[in-house]
Amino acid sequence: MMMECEMEAWISPNGDMSSIDLGYGSFGCSHYRRRCKIRAPCCNEIFDCRHCHNEAKNSLGVDPLLRHDIPRHDMEKVICSLCGTEQDVRQYCIQCEVCMGKYFCAKCKFFDDDVSKKQYHCNECGICRVGGEDNFFHCKKCGCCYSKLMENSHNCVEKAMHHNCPVCFEFLFDTMSDISVLPCGHTIHLECVKEMEQRLQYTCPVCSKSYCDMSSVWEKLDHEVASTPMPQMYQHKMVWILCNDCSEISEVNYHIVAHKCLKCKSYNTRLTQGGPSSCSPRIAQIVR
Repeated sequence: MMMECEMEAWISPNGDMSSIDLGYGSFGCSHYRRRCKIRAPCCNEIFDCRHCHNEAKNSLGVDPLLRHDIPRHDMEKVICSLCGTEQDVRQYCIQCEVCMGKYFCAKCKFFDDDVSKKQYHCNECGICRVGGEDNFFHCKKCGCCYSKLMENSHNCVEKAMHHNCPVCFEFLFDTMSDISVLPCGHTIHLECVKEMEQRLQYTCPVCSKSYCDMSSVWEKLDHEVASTPMPQMYQHKMVWILCNDCSEISEVNYHIVAHKCLKCKSYNTRLTQGGPSSCSPRIAQIVR
């Protein structure tokens, strides 16, 4: 089904299919296959796409005061890659009539020849997304599109993707990388989650809640706590802890290994009174 934002059909005005498909798949950059370049409205320079512009204009070799991103919706001019004609943003070249992008969004002024991505325009996000419109829904509270598999199960976090990734600090809302929505509702790059796991980090970097099943780790900690008796002078020492997983505040016996939440039985806790304020120190070592 054609997307609403594909403003013109995939046929040439004169019916010549060969001219439309000329150069298909042979032009573009590492980000998109397309048969046009863009003139950046901010610096009046020509680039293959907005990502090429942003990478060039934000590189370490550029004066920090001159670094900038392209205002994507302000773009007015494109250059046909086949005949070199500069023109107002449109799907078909006014000179050679080639289709400059089989997927074309007039609202985003976006072109892409690789329609296997199943691009669609989300009016509420205000940008084009990939994956097929039928597979996603827009959560108004989170302010972004999520898989329909999450529609009745995700935890809403207001403007969940309108911030930087807490690991690599790339802006998440229009990133081209895969996104993971953690059980707590916070969002992060999928590759950043994998990198955290390689470093034995299994808690959300925003709220510190566990994002995977840690029951086997808690069982190991149960055994280690039981097999590590405290000296006599500490056997009756009580401390207050805050559970990062359920937010319960409990008073428990002090132990050098870890402190267990009385409500949810998690060891993902931190001392708040009665000792040094820190997370349980042995969790990462136990995971090994």
